This record gives sequence, C-alpha cells and structure tokens, in this order.
Amino acid sequence: MADLERRIRQARGEEPADLVLRGGRVFDLITGGMISGDVAICEDVIIGVGESYEAARVIDVTGKILVPGFIDTHLHVESSLVTPFEFDRCVAPRGVTTAICDPHEIANVVGLEGIRYFLEASGRLVMDLRVQLSSCVPSTHMETAGARLEAADLEPLKDHPRVIGLAEFMNYPGVIHRDPGCMAKLRAFEGQHVDGHAPLLSGRDLNAYISAGIRTEHEATSPEEALEKLRKGMRVLIREGSVSKDMVALAPILNDLTAPYLCLCTDDRNPLDIAEHGHLDYMIRSLIAMGRPVLGVYRAASLSAAEAFGLKDRGLIAPGKRADLVVLDSLEDCRASLVLCGGVIADEAAFAAREAISPPARRSVKARPVAPEFFRHAPRAPGSNATPVIGVIPGKIITEHLTEAVEAAEGDQRPDPARDLARIAVIERHGVNWESGGGGACGFVKGFGIQRGAVASTVCHDHHNIAVVGADYADMALAANRLAEIEGGFVVAAGGEILAELPLPVAGLMSLKSFEAVRDSLVKLRAAAKGLGITLEEPFLQLAFLALPVIPHLKITDLGLVDVDRFQLI
Repeated sequence: MADLERRIRQARGEEPADLVLRGGRVFDLITGGMISGDVAICEDVIIGVGESYEAARVIDVTGKILVPGFIDTHLHVESSLVTPFEFDRCVAPRGVTTAICDPHEIANVVGLEGIRYFLEASGRLVMDLRVQLSSCVPSTHMETAGARLEAADLEPLKDHPRVIGLAEFMNYPGVIHRDPGCMAKLRAFEGQHVDGHAPLLSGRDLNAYISAGIRTEHEATSPEEALEKLRKGMRVLIREGSVSKDMVALAPILNDLTAPYLCLCTDDRNPLDIAEHGHLDYMIRSLIAMGRPVLGVYRAASLSAAEAFGLKDRGLIAPGKRADLVVLDSLEDCRASLVLCGGVIADEAAFAAREAISPPARRSVKARPVAPEFFRHAPRAPGSNATPVIGVIPGKIITEHLTEAVEAAEGDQRPDPARDLARIAVIERHGVNWESGGGGACGFVKGFGIQRGAVASTVCHDHHNIAVVGADYADMALAANRLAEIEGGFVVAAGGEILAELPLPVAGLMSLKSFEAVRDSLVKLRAAAKGLGITLEEPFLQLAFLALPVIPHLKITDLGLVDVDRFQLI
C-alpha cells in the first residue's frame, strides 16, 4: 500500500496525485447515486473522489461511468484451461480485478506442489488472485486421485498473505457425520473463512453443516434452496459457468434487500464461453436484462463479495480503497473500456511486464494403454437387464439416477445410440491402482446424443482421471490412449481417426498456449463433437462433472458407479 503520509498529502491536494480519472461519474454502491468529480489515485490506493485534483497523469473518461472492480468469489483457474498468467490476460480486461480460486484441480494431480504454484503465480499477476486452500483432495474415498491432503499438510500455508481460508468443503456427509479427517481440517481453520459446497442439503443437516463454521455456498440451484441457505446465515454465490448455469434460476432472489448477502461466481468457465459471452461482465448484463435492480447487481459483483470474504480494502470507489476500477459506457451494457487493478491499467503493456514462472505437473498422465475390450460391460446380475444409467441434465452438474433395460449379447451390454445410451468409462491415470488389479470402471450415460465415435478428457472432476464417452469401443480406446501421448487434454475420435484435440500438458488440465489459441481449438473440438451427433453445448466440461461423486444423484469414478444420495459405490 502507498506510503501513509504521501496518501494524505495527495488526498488534501498538497501535492499532485499520481493518477486522476477526469470527467466521469462514480456509481456509488452505498446510496445508488452518481458522484461527479475526479477520482484520484496514489500508487495502488484511491485517495480522492468527488473533488478536483491535479495529477502527474490524467486520463479523460468524460461521459463514462466508473464502478468498482468485479470480484469472482469462487472459481478454478484450471477450468479456464490456461495458466494463471493467461487467465489474468483473459478476464482482467473485462473488469475482473479480484478472483478467489481453489486450485484443487491441480492439487488432486500433484498435491501441495500445485497449490504452491498458484500461490507463487498469484503475486505476479495484474489482477489480484487470492487462494483458498483445497479442503477435499480427493473429494471422497470413492475415487483415486494423484495426491491426498490432510489438515497437517494445509496448516503451514494458512497464514500465507494470499490465502483467505479453506476452499469449498465438498465432503458434506463427512462434515455432518463428523468424519475425523474433516473435523481436523475444520478445527485447523476455525475462525478463518471456510467455503461451502452442499448441493440440495436442507433442514437439520444444513443446520449442522453451517454450524461447522462454513460461511458461503455456490451450489444452490433453485430459489427455494438459495433462500433457505440465506435465511440460515450463508452468503450465496450465484454461479454461471460453462456447464453449471444457475443464474436464470436464482435471478428472482436478487433484489436490493438480499444483494448484500449475494455474490457472483463462475466456478468453471472456458475461454470459448468467455469469448462468446463474457465473464462476470456477462452475468451483470444478463441479470440487469432480466429485470434485477442495477444497484443490487453491482453490489453483488463487488461490495458484497468483498465483505463476504473479508476483503475490507475493496468493493467501493472511495478514499482508502484499493484502486480497482472499471470504466463503462453504460451500467446496463457493462462493457469495460478501461480497467485498473491496484492502480495499474490492465493492458498488454502491463501483462508483458509480468515475470512468469514455469508450471509444474508435466507428464502426469501415467495410464496404461487400453484395448477396445476394456469397455465391455457385463450385466450387474445374471439374468437381469435392469441397468443404472447416468442421466445428463443440460446446464446442470446434478444428474438423474435412471434405470434402463439393456439386453446383453455375449455377456456385453453394448451402447445403443438409437436410445441415446452411450458407454461411459473412467480410467485411472495416476498410476496408482493398476498393479492391484484396478484401472477403471464402465457404465451408461444418457443425454449426449452421440451416434458414433468417442470423446475423451483428462479434465475429470476432481480426481482428473481419464473420462471417455462413446458409441464405439475401438474409438474409445483410441481417444483414451491418445490422451497419454499428448500429456492430457481433450480428444474427439471416430472411424479410427483423431478428428480434433487440445493438449493440456500442465497436469492434464492447462495449456501452455494463449487463451486465444485455446479458444480456437475449442471451436474445432465443439464442431467435431457435434459431428458425432452430440447435442450438448459444452460436452467436455459436462463429461468432467459426471465423475464428481459429491454432486447428486448418480456419478461414476474409476472405482465404479456412485449413488451420491446414499454416498456409496453401487
């Protein structure tokens, strides 16, 4: 922070400010009114609003509106498919000046090494990236991850200046049933921020979960669920990701009364969606277009977020606050023409001046090659055709637990594209279970629409094994084996050929290329997937969430199908 005496001198006009934005109006998130006059900045701090100032540098923003920088309250940078440095370059110019990340994707692959990479990178960015320490690595006992983090592993990092607290506590059954490992983590972070993750939890179980000290929640998918959590004291984060699209459902609860207790987040959003629609700027535009109050929306995007996570130095354009500002032509359109992060203009010059670091977790895909026969699926019981099927709900990470009659031929229940029944498999890729006879599991999924070929990915929440969906076993094997050759990523295969791919060599999760290059690859992947008959707008991230055993109702991991409601393998 800028020198105290220097700030005071510049605020009083005794010496010129470092920077002045002149001619615009500040949207005051306290009263909802507009403040005319200069905005003066000393180094990284706002020192004057609503007065006239001289400055070493003046930027003319005549006719513009100035709002506080936007705060994404929960996301996984890895899901943007690029490194933190490219994520910074991708979203900061759209007005995101602070992001609160949970690096549990890379942590599930390489443990503390991945978290330390994010902590080191976060201090070198233009935007302010804060880190929550990953609470569930792995998320449950029903999957094989590349690492395991206990309370003793996390405690040494809890006082790091860029750490806010403990990241989303996904193992909510472990909390309400007092699992010793869960209790140890909660005790270690008692008094600090603990982020929540409790889809559909209600009643006394929700009371118990909140009583553990968990303060925020981003998994509400209906107004009723969100309101119960609000009434019980949780801050609710309205989410709009590439797959988890809850904004429309939750928009009705956002008003001027509830806005102080609501925030915005993206959770998992890829560069193609950011390019086509936007990031938090898209959420702001959309919520206002849905009739939500302008003041309430901008509060949720900044001030409410800052207060929910204890970031007392931001969220307003006011003296003493961090100089995080977004310059707009209109509040309703929310398109940034200028963004300042800590007083630094978020432009190519600022991004070029950063000192990048090399990422860890190369060559992390250690799965053995699989043959087409790996994907055969025998009936659960002799003479029984009743088969559990994962039912995809587009735009949701919650799935249905369906039962379909699937006839077996020569001991194999084959995919049936005519009924939209595709084979899904998860293959362990960390090299942990192969010697003990493990390696993966197969099942059925409904909702992809795939008619031929296969798609495969190493982005497979949260254990990040290989996930494959297909109608042809040979193409499934081709796609899965190709992932090991390219160090992970996305692959589309059909007719014995690779049709499109995106290598993600950093932990099998992130590209070393620019976000523009990743965006262009995603366009080709999406087109190739549609060529197989797939009807989902975002098939790869949708596939990733089918392997997350903390989201109801039926999921699959490398250990088998998981009945999430009963919290057990079936």
